[in-house]
Amino acid sequence: MARLLPGTRALRTLEAAARHLNFTRAADELGLTPAAVSHQIKEIEDQLGIVLFTRTSRTIRLTEAGAVLFEASTEALDLLGRAVSRAHKMTRGTSFLKVTLDAQFAAKWLMRRVEDFRKQKPGIELRFDIAYGLRDFDLDDVDVGIRFGAGKYPGLCAHRLFDNIIIPVCSPSLLASGPPLNEPRDLFHHTLAHIEWARQGVTWPNWRMWMAAAGIDDFDDSRTVVFGTSTDAVQAALDGNAVALADFAMVANDLSEGRLVRPFQLGIKVAAEFAYFLVYPKTEANDPRIVAFREWILEEVAKTRT
Repeated sequence: MARLLPGTRALRTLEAAARHLNFTRAADELGLTPAAVSHQIKEIEDQLGIVLFTRTSRTIRLTEAGAVLFEASTEALDLLGRAVSRAHKMTRGTSFLKVTLDAQFAAKWLMRRVEDFRKQKPGIELRFDIAYGLRDFDLDDVDVGIRFGAGKYPGLCAHRLFDNIIIPVCSPSLLASGPPLNEPRDLFHHTLAHIEWARQGVTWPNWRMWMAAAGIDDFDDSRTVVFGTSTDAVQAALDGNAVALADFAMVANDLSEGRLVRPFQLGIKVAAEFAYFLVYPKTEANDPRIVAFREWILEEVAKTRT
């Protein structure tokens, strides 16, 4: 019977094809050609002696037997993935702590402070998983995460790090040599940068919103430059090409070290429920490595706030 069971690669192909009900989309996900997916499915069917899909010229559908194997494949791959994750964590030892976070938080805040953590906790080696996508602590080889969201993470401990206050920033050279910035309307003479972001009915503050908060209701946003990430918007400000709206916590170092200046004090808060959170599984809350990292990062956050 063991010889009749498809291998892991075949199960992944079956699971993707059944989930998409489309060989082309499954192929894109797996990095294969549609013909290769079709061939692998045919091999599984021949191996098991079972028809898994009914095919027409335009569509495919799961047979009853195919639906049974699709469900089993999903469960098997999930179980194997969780086991592999646990195995990785066991084999890399107790001195390593793997942190998952996005590139902006890493570059603008955490990496500047890592050396201090290493001095305070020489017995713990930090490793990083830089990704914008959310990780699954059961499936991915990570211990703690820093996530931007509403803080509702079932099964996880979540510690709020920063309230997001969006402020205008620019380079000292732009402030010194460009059109003067004495009042908010003077911004009309500059290139203004911001990002577009919306989730769960919440919109990230843009220049139209900032101008409205400043009492300006005739702002023309046709000259604004929209970036996909805050990192790019802040870089435009650092390069002296724009006045950007930025998250205060993410530019605090640039401000304190003189790379950026804050021409106006007015800031706009993002919806109260959204913030950066430190998260980790509740079952691991007493892990000495996580306790050490949690205490350290909350102390550093308090310093940034002041």
